[in-house]
Amino acid sequence: MAERVLVIGSGGREHALAWKLAQSPHVQQVLVAPGNAGTANSGKISNSAVSVNNHSILAQYCKDHNVGLVVVGPEVPLAAGIVDDLTAAGVTCFGPSAKAAQLEASKSFSKSFMDRHNIPTARWSSFTDPQDACKYIQDAEFPALVVKASGLAAGKGVVVARDKDEACKAVLDIMKDKAFGSAGDTVVVEEQLEGEEVSCLCFSDGITVSPMPPAQDHKRLLDGDQGPNTGGMGAYCPTPQVSEDVLQEIKRSVLQKTVDGMRAEGTPYVGVLYAGVMLTKRGPKVLEFNCRFGDPECQILMPLLKSDLYEVLKNTLQADLSSSPVQWLENSAAVTVVMASGGYPASYKKGLEITGVSEMGIQVFHAGTALKEGGGVITNGGRVLTVTAVRPTLESALRSANEGVAVISYPDAVYRRDIGHHAITYLTRTRGLTYRDSGVDIAAGNRLVDIIKPLAKATSRPGCNAELGGFAGLFDLKAAGFTDPILVSGTDGVGTKLKIAQACGIHSTLGQDLVAMCVNDVLAQGAEPLFFLDYFSCGRLDVRVASSVIGGIADACQMAGCALLGGETAEMPGVYGPNDYDLAGFCVGAVERGAVLPRLKDIMEGDLLIGVASSGLHSNGFSLVRKILERSGLQYSSPAPFGQPGQNIGEVLLTPTKIYSRLLQPILRSGAVKAYAHITGGGLLENIPRILPPELAVDLDASRWRIPAVFSWLQREGGLSEEEMSRTFNCGLGAVLVVSKQDVQRVLRLLQAQEEAWIVAEAVVIRNLEQSLKDSPGRSPDTSVLQNGALQGEHSTRKRTRVAVLISGSGTNLQALMEQVKKPSSSAEIVVVISNRPGVMGLKRASMAGIQTRVVDHKLYGSRAEFDGTIDKVLEEFGVELVCLAGFMRILTGPFVRKWSGKMLNIHPSLLPSFKGVNAQKQALQAGVRVTGCTVHFVAEEVDAGAIVVQEAVPILVTDTEDSLSERIREAEHRAFPAALELVGSGAVKLRDDGRIVCEDFKS
Repeated sequence: MAERVLVIGSGGREHALAWKLAQSPHVQQVLVAPGNAGTANSGKISNSAVSVNNHSILAQYCKDHNVGLVVVGPEVPLAAGIVDDLTAAGVTCFGPSAKAAQLEASKSFSKSFMDRHNIPTARWSSFTDPQDACKYIQDAEFPALVVKASGLAAGKGVVVARDKDEACKAVLDIMKDKAFGSAGDTVVVEEQLEGEEVSCLCFSDGITVSPMPPAQDHKRLLDGDQGPNTGGMGAYCPTPQVSEDVLQEIKRSVLQKTVDGMRAEGTPYVGVLYAGVMLTKRGPKVLEFNCRFGDPECQILMPLLKSDLYEVLKNTLQADLSSSPVQWLENSAAVTVVMASGGYPASYKKGLEITGVSEMGIQVFHAGTALKEGGGVITNGGRVLTVTAVRPTLESALRSANEGVAVISYPDAVYRRDIGHHAITYLTRTRGLTYRDSGVDIAAGNRLVDIIKPLAKATSRPGCNAELGGFAGLFDLKAAGFTDPILVSGTDGVGTKLKIAQACGIHSTLGQDLVAMCVNDVLAQGAEPLFFLDYFSCGRLDVRVASSVIGGIADACQMAGCALLGGETAEMPGVYGPNDYDLAGFCVGAVERGAVLPRLKDIMEGDLLIGVASSGLHSNGFSLVRKILERSGLQYSSPAPFGQPGQNIGEVLLTPTKIYSRLLQPILRSGAVKAYAHITGGGLLENIPRILPPELAVDLDASRWRIPAVFSWLQREGGLSEEEMSRTFNCGLGAVLVVSKQDVQRVLRLLQAQEEAWIVAEAVVIRNLEQSLKDSPGRSPDTSVLQNGALQGEHSTRKRTRVAVLISGSGTNLQALMEQVKKPSSSAEIVVVISNRPGVMGLKRASMAGIQTRVVDHKLYGSRAEFDGTIDKVLEEFGVELVCLAGFMRILTGPFVRKWSGKMLNIHPSLLPSFKGVNAQKQALQAGVRVTGCTVHFVAEEVDAGAIVVQEAVPILVTDTEDSLSERIREAEHRAFPAALELVGSGAVKLRDDGRIVCEDFKS
């Protein structure tokens, strides 16, 4: 049903808004209050005499006249709270709240806000005393020549002085002589910036920003930027001076940061945000914010808007901008020329008759006009008309607008003939060629380096500090703890998975794919991944995309435990298309000479194969995947017939490759694994034989593992044979380990503490693959064949390690440990839970699980030594062999720690050695790192300094608070602590006398 819309205001901006709204099929009528001659009885548009200053009367008017949407044009009603009052009365109103409108209403607030949120702006200070302001001007180390009235001054409260004396005079005019009334009670004095000034507007729904094409306003009254400052004498759009890269930088560092900052301060910004930006040599800097459409910018933006304005405003109010992109005309330019009254911006005559408007062939938006009694239009303000032309080029648009102005006549009309002269000069300039003219942007490359330096730094590890900027990277093997190492290298890419990422606009997950493909290969030689190098090549460097990809690489390096030591970014126009890029990675690891894999001589008939789950396709076979998808007629945006509910096909296909290093390294070091195959290109059929002696083969049974649904869909849609599936895809297994029969259950148990894993072969022929693919996708594998005979018998006869858990509170980690030891395969049993506080929830959890509990209240003891001695006696009473500290909030004495050295574990909410001590989550957020996590370590006398047993990485999201991050780290702790318990409880991991970890051979 079509709605009635009310536009508040009387200028050219409001005429343009009404004109555009009237084009919408959703709009029945547009009322403009108070309006002007151009909005009086023009098709769907008519004026209203309702008072816009009394918000109660206005709200009732809207209800009486069934107004479904109010659109506020000027800034004064916004600052007065019109949006707040109408919304409270149940009337839908477009624009920011009064609190959000402070960004424009108070220059002092705005500048302070920019400082708080690191939004680039000129150096500044605010003053309520004119003498203090003048002293600042005289003493400043920079040209402090811009003087602004802090309050609203109709766009005219800014003086750009030629020297310090003129700046001081401006202060006195504003503060003492009240040139702008109470708006000048406070003045802001700021640095004069040099460069091009542009207007960058966006729609904001409080979360998402949707930028408009950049425009340029002309503030000076006369040609050549001469004469006094005005509210604006014309504008043009788009601005060729603003490249796509610069626009993206403004979106990221100004518009999005502002909206994010307002939301973080509890004042969501919903409406149009206008940033006046200076393009300086040091990058874009904000001059000021406006909280509404600019005037005259609105008069060029509305004709260029391809989308339905009513729908855009509604989507903004409903926080739906992210799923409803705003469309703009392409290959078009708009110019608007303002016609003003003689004497403007000072005093001027009104009531002068205007002729020639009806003869126009282009769009004229009225501003200071009124209807003459008896017919005709007369002047009624300083800025009278804006003549707007839209043409294919800027030059032709300016020519048409000037021709339109020449037809219109009224006495003493003032207008400029050079609107857009900056852009035309820019477009027609003659200059020598630069590297950028060839398509290579060195400045963009430097910006990218600045962004990725801290990301690489965060991947530092023993052996290197991951500092970018040198000609080459250094790694110290001795510092990393190696004695007689062999270096292992691997290189790979991500194949045509790139094409899907580029089509979906999802780039951040590719970094994990790249790192995983290289690291998992290096692991196959038994090596620890040490450092990683990346190669990013493209046709045109998009800093946003490149930083997303490389940020993903840095995050993945932290997950893998290797340093991002360096890389290369190559911009190669002509080799790649403008929006295309490619990736390659290179990983170096090291392994002690006696621990190299595979150990082919040790592999014998009767050994078993353990398969470790993949996350899906990983990074192989995507050319075939894309062909099958093309045949099916589905799009990447189509709902996925596989994967989780709510996911589309693109999201499922881009599931990142699993990195196995932290999971497998302790097990590989133990010597229990004879060989490890990374199931990469070539699938199961070609990768498993690479780790076997020539005389042996394996009998894989696909009914023993879970095959993700995506593989079943691909086999069915593509009509793929069993051989084609197994030669192309991993079919649900990302890694395969060769293990002796006597070690298999212990290795399997350690794997299953953190990951899905199965015994998949006993003796390359594959059984039951085709049938398993056709069976219900994602069904649980049949493992009953593995639960009898000798393999099951181990569970009932072996001795379990006796464990005590020390707590102080709710015991959520205790719960995870209790769940782990319930499993028949566990190597541990909890025999007692000890708390230093009575009545806590953790004690109740233990009692309900049938576990003995003890309370040793620290408040009842005269010293820490006495308290620790009592704890020690309880441990001896229960024959405890291993102690787990699960939220135990007491510092243990040195003698106690030394006695239990190698037999006491603690968990800490960070990836140690980063962020030791209390408030680790807060430290991580303040440091701005992209990844944190949890660490299970042996307890040492120095806090959080013991040898590390297990770590799990947790990515830090942009939206994370301390609470949300803590919650996700807790989930990781509930996986990591049980895994560490099994490693230490089974004897797979021990602490040497020198404080380093040793992984024992399972067969000993």
